[in-house]
Amino acid sequence: MKKKIIAIILGCITAFGVLSGCGQGVETSSTSSENTNNELVFVNYRDIRDLNPHLYAGEMYAQSMLYDTLVSITDDGYEGCLAESWTISEDGRIYTFKIREGVTFSDGAVCDANAILANFNAIIENKERHTWLEMMNLLVGVSAPDENTFVIELSEPYYPMLTELGCIRPFAMISPNCMINGSTKDGVNGYIGTGPYVLTDFVTDEYAVFERNENYWGELPAIEKITVKVIPDNQTRIMALESGEIDLIFGKNMLDADAISQYVDSEEFSVSLSEPTSTRHIVLNTTNDILSDTTVRQALQYATNRQAISDGIFYGLEEPADTLYAKTVPYCDVELTPYEYNADTAAQMLDEAGWTMGSDGIRQKDGKKLELELLYNSDSVTEKTIAEYLQSEYLKLGISINIHGEEEQSYRDSMKAGNFDMVFNICWGMPYDPQSSLAAMRAPVYGDYAAQLGLADKAEIDAAITEILTTTDETERQELYSFVLTRLHEDAVYIPLTYECNKALYTSDLQGVHFGTDQYDVPFADMYFQ
Repeated sequence: MKKKIIAIILGCITAFGVLSGCGQGVETSSTSSENTNNELVFVNYRDIRDLNPHLYAGEMYAQSMLYDTLVSITDDGYEGCLAESWTISEDGRIYTFKIREGVTFSDGAVCDANAILANFNAIIENKERHTWLEMMNLLVGVSAPDENTFVIELSEPYYPMLTELGCIRPFAMISPNCMINGSTKDGVNGYIGTGPYVLTDFVTDEYAVFERNENYWGELPAIEKITVKVIPDNQTRIMALESGEIDLIFGKNMLDADAISQYVDSEEFSVSLSEPTSTRHIVLNTTNDILSDTTVRQALQYATNRQAISDGIFYGLEEPADTLYAKTVPYCDVELTPYEYNADTAAQMLDEAGWTMGSDGIRQKDGKKLELELLYNSDSVTEKTIAEYLQSEYLKLGISINIHGEEEQSYRDSMKAGNFDMVFNICWGMPYDPQSSLAAMRAPVYGDYAAQLGLADKAEIDAAITEILTTTDETERQELYSFVLTRLHEDAVYIPLTYECNKALYTSDLQGVHFGTDQYDVPFADMYFQ
């Protein structure tokens, strides 16, 4: 029966991408059954929060509705957005953008090269906050020679440059009128952009209302009004969809596999799934006395039944992951030998590493037990479920795993500080993989840096990543990626579990639902009611 459900679900898959949901609590006449064809009710598990596009607290789908960037990332490559076109110097260090004429912010301010320069100056003022993007480390300066020209100069060529400029934040443009004394690092006094929608009303933790920007420079979207309701509970969101209170649930963490499986045969509702967006995995801290042994780390790889996790927890919606990045991710289609699940192989490797089974069923070596801590985000029911499963399975091999959860901020702080033996994590996803997530491994941004400090080839891996980012030779770049991904795979720092996909559940009269190139975007502009 399970295989039948999975087959049906896979048959419902559409395009690619990502999205994220929204909110609850506002009266509206826009329902799936009595829709006026120009209003959409969306839902998210939390409030829109601070929508300053130069910081990282706000919901990215909402920032994408309000603000534009210089370029857009599409399935076919880069397209002009606020920049109509651009040229790159022969040495790859200078980018000159021709700014689109006639564009205004929704408050009437002109969006010319000077306004874009003001935005970049505000971003650069808070540079340390943005150095997870390598572009900020290579930045020499920005200028606006005239109102139609904007120039960025780097110290080295940098191939992901346009990708970083096309991400939802921090290089999105806000009206200079919203800046406080020309700055955004300490906040803004309004959320005014050049995007297809404007924010017209919101009540914290209840709802937000976005209305179509009638002065938008591009093609006007069909949906004139989007109300975002805040509904934290999964089941309550489903009930709201069933009752016609909302039209669309969208996002990786907005729907569980069990909920999706209930609607695959529905005529009233539609289901869409994306290709893999990111990889759910466990990071092993190589500075830990036990995990400093490559053999032990590899044994844990063989001890992990990814297929059982995929089938038992995700109904097959998240496919088993053999590698840190899916082969569909650029530069990641590298020939690597998967660690196929084999409990006997895992046990044999632990024996060879000197970890012998004790009378209490826990392996020991030199008087020390094979005990490890597994940290998870307590806000994630899924991570807790996987942790409990692995705890039980590893114990059969004589590995004692103590699991504990911490609330999200504490969990992230522990990761960054390296205060873990094993910890759940998720790849950054598109469009940040693999370049940005690999670049961040060289500094204590998340847990990767701390986890890799025990590797004998850490310096060699870091040097190769730096070369990846600055080489202009495509063949050399692919060879360097292959080297880095092979080293990390053979070093067994990461236990890949499943490939996440984005999910959408929506009323069947809503058309144009698809997944974009940025997993944090919701392409409302392409949606319409039949």
